[in-house]
Amino acid sequence: MKAFFGSMTGRVFLTLLLGVVITAVLTQLLAENERQRVIEAFRDQHAMDRAEQLITATETVPASARLAYLDAANRPGIQLVVINDELPVKPAPSAFTAALAVRMGPQYKLASIAARPAACDVPRIQNSMFGPTESQWKGVCESINVRLRDGELLRLMVMPPPPSVIAHETDYRMIIGLFLVSIAFLAYLVARMTTRPLKQLAQAAKDLGNDINHPPLQLSGASEIRQASAAFNAMQARIRQYIFQRTQMLAAITHDLQTPLTRMRLRLEKVGDGELRDRLVGDLSAMQEMVREGLDLARSTDTTEAMQALDLDSLLDSVTCDATDAGQQVMVHGHAGMALLGRPMALRRCLVNLIDNAIKYGQRAHLTVEAGAGAARIRVRDNGPGIAPGELARVFEPFYRVETSRSRESGGTGLGLTIARNIAEQHGGSIALANHPEGGLEVTLVLPEYYAGK
Repeated sequence: MKAFFGSMTGRVFLTLLLGVVITAVLTQLLAENERQRVIEAFRDQHAMDRAEQLITATETVPASARLAYLDAANRPGIQLVVINDELPVKPAPSAFTAALAVRMGPQYKLASIAARPAACDVPRIQNSMFGPTESQWKGVCESINVRLRDGELLRLMVMPPPPSVIAHETDYRMIIGLFLVSIAFLAYLVARMTTRPLKQLAQAAKDLGNDINHPPLQLSGASEIRQASAAFNAMQARIRQYIFQRTQMLAAITHDLQTPLTRMRLRLEKVGDGELRDRLVGDLSAMQEMVREGLDLARSTDTTEAMQALDLDSLLDSVTCDATDAGQQVMVHGHAGMALLGRPMALRRCLVNLIDNAIKYGQRAHLTVEAGAGAARIRVRDNGPGIAPGELARVFEPFYRVETSRSRESGGTGLGLTIARNIAEQHGGSIALANHPEGGLEVTLVLPEYYAGK
């Protein structure tokens, strides 16, 4: 769950869901307030009409029968009663009293009572989607003295309407549950539709790092997605062309240099001074080695070789057997027991470089192989003096060699580790260097396991 909400799909889903829910809550609150306002306005208008009808009808009834008539005509909320006590009135009529007086005409005398009826301040329970809430009636609620045309004084009481029982029958929990489920489903669909093209671009970028000749993206979806896919395909084509031209150029340079270098070697054999001849031949050999290593460095970034499933233990066995046959002291401990997806020649070159590096600077190579957490770890340790901590990162730079290795006897051009790291990163792996506590340098190569069908 944490991983889902940490992804872009989860964040888009959560943003949409919260946005829709908050908007729905605010809209419902505004609708509830507007509904209450309309109910109060309608009740006020109904009270005005009912009061006018009640007063007019009461006046037509004989004075002796008015009390009985009012007992039958009065309803909860609007009542016209005979005055039994005198109450103080307001100096100025209320808005409702003034409007009713205009309707009734100057023959009727109306005055607003200063004190509000007790029912005006009784809290009312209102049911809504947010549950029952207490509130006070904000509509007209007052008492009015009404003097009829025949001089009789009555009191009109306009009070809040009785609470409705219809709202209690509505199960809002089911409504809210269905609303949240439908909104969550739609938000998830929108999040998937929004982030799917980005995931495809991210996967295409990952495939591009593993295989420059990976098929281009299909131009589908919205216009913005098609434009991004087209730009990505164009970038892939330019990178592929650039790598191809660079490799071709270096191959051509290497090929063209081989002929004059070979002629120089033949001519140097005729030099009479043996010591001078050996020095010049050594320099020439170093030049040829640099040319070959430079071409290998360029090829280490080339991904034209096809990817295929490999057995890591078989590959290691083949590489170590070749090294042993060449007279190198190589020992292997452990086994991975897993398959890799990679380029055979490139991985072989990576392992050969690590072993050669250990042999050159440590006389022997100890390989420890283990598997765990979906990856294989190959540790190559030598018996050399190690590397100063400040130079552990710099040895990956092209043509960089530590000071103690700058000799013709040790050999090397400073490109071996650079080539090995390029190959490892192309396969989704990594290379790290560390000085072993018991002495020597230890190189750790990590390569991810291959799962068929994924």
